[in-house]
Amino acid sequence: MKTWLMAFAAASLAVAAQAHDGEDHSGGSAASAISPDVEEALKNAPTALPWEVGGAFALTDHTGVDRTEADPDGKYQLLFFGYANCPGICSAALPMMAQAAEQLEQDGVDAQALVVTIDPKLDNLETMGPSLAKISDRLLGLTGTPEALNVAYEAYNVEFEHLFDDPQYGPIYSHGSFIYVLDPEGNVLTQVPPILPPEQVSKIVQKYAKTGS
Repeated sequence: MKTWLMAFAAASLAVAAQAHDGEDHSGGSAASAISPDVEEALKNAPTALPWEVGGAFALTDHTGVDRTEADPDGKYQLLFFGYANCPGICSAALPMMAQAAEQLEQDGVDAQALVVTIDPKLDNLETMGPSLAKISDRLLGLTGTPEALNVAYEAYNVEFEHLFDDPQYGPIYSHGSFIYVLDPEGNVLTQVPPILPPEQVSKIVQKYAKTGS
């Protein structure tokens, strides 16, 4: 296995370990669990995916606007599958996505941070927006019918499991932690772990934007 794939796998395991029960056990940022060698390998890794992922979906954003995998404004997209009240890995991924979108705009690339819910019972059109706004007003939540959401889950190989109900947060899920980078047409370019700093994510997206991929 190539070095960058080994680093990618190591990062996956580290992040998954922190998110396995919906709680953050890192005692700090997600990056604190990753060795300097792995961080360096991730930063220098080729970003093309060695497998196929992604596809068409039709959901509704938290403002009530229908949305597909293609961005209506021609923006690059950071796509994450989670839920608005998640106390675990989402607490690292969602702020990072919002900061990366801001950094991209500062670097001259229009970008949108998207969150597809895995908990449509709680993340509905009335609740998702205000919940995400507590993190950042740059986050746009997507939800839909169970059938429409399942299409998106299957396209992105999303797996999650309900673990228990927390008195404060409600249902707690175990779920994936990677952020998908999409071009304006909705094609998946690569995926990044939430351990990367926003500036590094911006550099990755900029590489694609410069080549028009």
